[in-house]
Amino acid sequence: MTTFTVIAVFLPLFTGFSIYLVNKIDRIFCFFTVCFSAFYASYILINDINLPVQLLDNAGVQLLINNLSGYFILTNALVTGAVILYCWQIGKKTFFYTQLIVLHGSMNALFLSADFLSVYVALEVVAISAFLLVVYPRTDNTLWVGIRYLFISNIAMLFYLIGTILVYKSNQSFAFEGLINSPPEAIALIFLGLFTKGGVFVLGLWLPLTQSESESSVSAILAGVVEKAGIFPLLRCTMMMDEFNTLIHIVGVATAFFGVIYALFSQDTKRILASSTVSQFGWILVAPEVGGYYALAHGLAKANLFMAVGALPSRSIRQLQDRVMSTRLWLTLLVGSLSICGFPLFFGFAAKTLVLNSLSPTEELFMNISAVGTAMIYAKFIFLPSHGVDRVKSHIWWGVIPLMTIIFVANFLYFPAYTPLNVAKALGLNAIGFLLHFLIFKKVVFTLSRYFEELEQIMGIMILMLVVLFWMVISWSPVSFFA
Repeated sequence: MTTFTVIAVFLPLFTGFSIYLVNKIDRIFCFFTVCFSAFYASYILINDINLPVQLLDNAGVQLLINNLSGYFILTNALVTGAVILYCWQIGKKTFFYTQLIVLHGSMNALFLSADFLSVYVALEVVAISAFLLVVYPRTDNTLWVGIRYLFISNIAMLFYLIGTILVYKSNQSFAFEGLINSPPEAIALIFLGLFTKGGVFVLGLWLPLTQSESESSVSAILAGVVEKAGIFPLLRCTMMMDEFNTLIHIVGVATAFFGVIYALFSQDTKRILASSTVSQFGWILVAPEVGGYYALAHGLAKANLFMAVGALPSRSIRQLQDRVMSTRLWLTLLVGSLSICGFPLFFGFAAKTLVLNSLSPTEELFMNISAVGTAMIYAKFIFLPSHGVDRVKSHIWWGVIPLMTIIFVANFLYFPAYTPLNVAKALGLNAIGFLLHFLIFKKVVFTLSRYFEELEQIMGIMILMLVVLFWMVISWSPVSFFA
């Protein structure tokens, strides 16, 4: 198993740096590399592997191979594979595929890591590769968005690195378990860095512009995989140390509502999807024990939606309501939207049911309200007019058809979700959301100010959140804070 693990990390990196020698078949090399990652992740999940791996000494690399890793690596493999197929016919250069497959390998490394220093190294490589993908078109807009993304990422990682050093000073080890024995400032700094990287709550204000101004293929990989980079270590820490459960659950609920509010008052299709991504990260955080399963369902649906939105005749929801789109394109939007809404017969239904069944009654109530908000968001796509002439470029179907197939088939892998109560609840929540869309939000033209998305405001928000985290960790006693 250790050999397979090393291959899963280093094969994508080797492929990325060697395809310049065989650039005529770069796509093929990348696709088969991704297939190995999918096989590796499936092997972990099917055999229910739980294997810690220690390389070198306490200051070395610590890995943990378990179901959480399996779900995230499988998400990485399926979304990256779909993006490769999506780009197969549109003339992407070898440079694009190099960055994509290096990013893929770095994410695999992150999803196996169990120490703060390894996570830091993986996150830095992820940030550089993602930056190069964002700026790939070389337009003024993408260059600015990419530099902005890299700057915010580096600031977040600076806070994270300081916290990591404090963890090592307290424990003589970078292992995740050392966080509970570290000083309060280490906890605050590490959580701030990961919250920012993961686009959690108000620290996710950098995310809508980055996703909306990137190419559709890049937006798909960002939303489906890359922006979960900050979420994964939070889940792993929480599952290792129950003391952080309360904090992560509260942040998860707050994030779910924050993203819904932002998406409801957006009129741009890509910004709606980007804001919704923030909300969906809340669903992953609120139930860490099933967070990997939900991350897989979300990654497939969101990548599918970003690819489909890239083929729409307009990014304005108002304009799309007055135009008729291709029926096949509308069906693509329908599948992704219903899955994220948790509609029966789609993968998202099983994922949402698992999350809701693992919550306390109070948390379940709040997340049910959030689910109604999600239905209101995606009603904007579901009820767009269709039956138009099919003028969609063929390359889109190479990427979205595999994703739609998996979204439908994977739904049947969790039959216990299909109880009369769960089905009735899902249909009821979606019906309420669709009704509110028609009665209220379809007519709303108000949009939220983008003032707080400006770079200097995001920096200010990071400092304020750091103060809040310091206050929470220092003022609450260990018993009450970690209850």
